[in-house]
Amino acid sequence: MLSTQHTAHVIALSNLQDSPEEGQSPVLTDTVNPLHQVKARLQVCVGDAVVTVGELMALRERQVLTLNQSVDAPVDILLEGRVVARGQLVAVGDQFAVRITDLPLPLKP
Repeated sequence: MLSTQHTAHVIALSNLQDSPEEGQSPVLTDTVNPLHQVKARLQVCVGDAVVTVGELMALRERQVLTLNQSVDAPVDILLEGRVVARGQLVAVGDQFAVRITDLPLPLKP
């Protein structure tokens, strides 16, 4: 139930300015997009295999599980389970890397 005896208070807010006054931090402008700082985890899918639970439970160390993807086929780059690009699996030093080969058409502003 709402009470009818509420007191409202005026809150003074400072105005945003295009250019900061001396000694103040700059306000975000069109040149700095805060979305550029958002982190997202990408996954690279090199293939898959369909096995029964029995086959999975029978796997042993050093056994090879063959995937449905050929070695030279492009790999899928996924964001939230959806393919957003394709690339080629490469090595950079002692780490895997992906060379981007296919990107979707850029979005128009």
